[in-house]
Amino acid sequence: MKDQILVVGGYGHVGRLICEQLGKRYPGKVIAAGRRLSQAEEFCKTTNGRVIPRELDTTKPLPSDLLDKVKLVVMCLDQRNLDFVQACFANRVDYIDISANASFLSRVETLEAEAIKNETTAVLSVGLAPGLTNLLAKYTTRYMDQTEAIDIYVLLGLGDQHGKAAIEWTIDHLDTSFYVYSNREKVKAETFDDGKTTDFGRDLGDRTGYRFNFSDQHSLPHTLKVPTVSTRLCLDSRTVTKIFALCKRAGIFHLLKYQSLRTLAVWLLSKIRWGREIYALKIDAWGEVGGKRVLAECALHGQKEASITAAIATRVSEELYTNKWLKGIYHIEELFDIDSLCSDIIPEVHITEIGKETF
Repeated sequence: MKDQILVVGGYGHVGRLICEQLGKRYPGKVIAAGRRLSQAEEFCKTTNGRVIPRELDTTKPLPSDLLDKVKLVVMCLDQRNLDFVQACFANRVDYIDISANASFLSRVETLEAEAIKNETTAVLSVGLAPGLTNLLAKYTTRYMDQTEAIDIYVLLGLGDQHGKAAIEWTIDHLDTSFYVYSNREKVKAETFDDGKTTDFGRDLGDRTGYRFNFSDQHSLPHTLKVPTVSTRLCLDSRTVTKIFALCKRAGIFHLLKYQSLRTLAVWLLSKIRWGREIYALKIDAWGEVGGKRVLAECALHGQKEASITAAIATRVSEELYTNKWLKGIYHIEELFDIDSLCSDIIPEVHITEIGKETF
């Protein structure tokens, strides 16, 4: 009987939070898996048996005993190929991915026919960014008859504790170029370039965000049918944000291609505690209402980015585990909205509708 939930990377920074929350709801049905069995076992001891440890290497074929018992996989690790995802679909295992890797998620989308054929549901873009950013963008566009452009801003606190995988992903994208949609055409963008200022509201004020390769800006033009979407990143320290932008302009981030310097940068970011344990999201949506051009703004802020990522992933997991959904591959905003999915999380999250302005 397929009734188990496999959390891959389940003893990691975010994975353990997902396991703890799902373990309380489905004790004995949740598996914390990863390459290091000893770490999985050590973590599972803290759950009083609600979560089960398992050694698992995603680069190797999935063991048959797992395929026979697992109903749902929650993937908390970045992957290099599609073998694991294809194995899930072939064995009718539903799949959730919290990755922000745009190129990998686009490759998963190519497996749509396999997912439908095997009556499997996959939900991508689950977490903060992508995830809540997608849902908040959808929420904001409902103000308008037609949406022309969406600017997404992600603010992360330097006082927050971020997992090693998230820090490595950020470091590896500090010196990259990528393509975004502008008027339905792909245009080249550079990380930490093209700064743009927005108002995060009374507590945080005006902040300048810089281009960053979050995957939401790649999927939203298709799912929300918006011609232009961009995502920008800033840190709670204006000074550190500006330093990053200057380093990019000076070419200093080129040095991160050397492994020793990359390792040092990862270590430094993991140790920095110069700010608060906060995150904030801001959406500026441009469009038309009744023939008039309108700017609709919405902001959301909270504490501890890993906690909200885990909370969103847990809610989606519960929905897929207990209910029947359309078969195929979807981004979070195609199946859910922020009101229904986050109703029990909202007390920890503060949404501010900054307003709607005609121009």
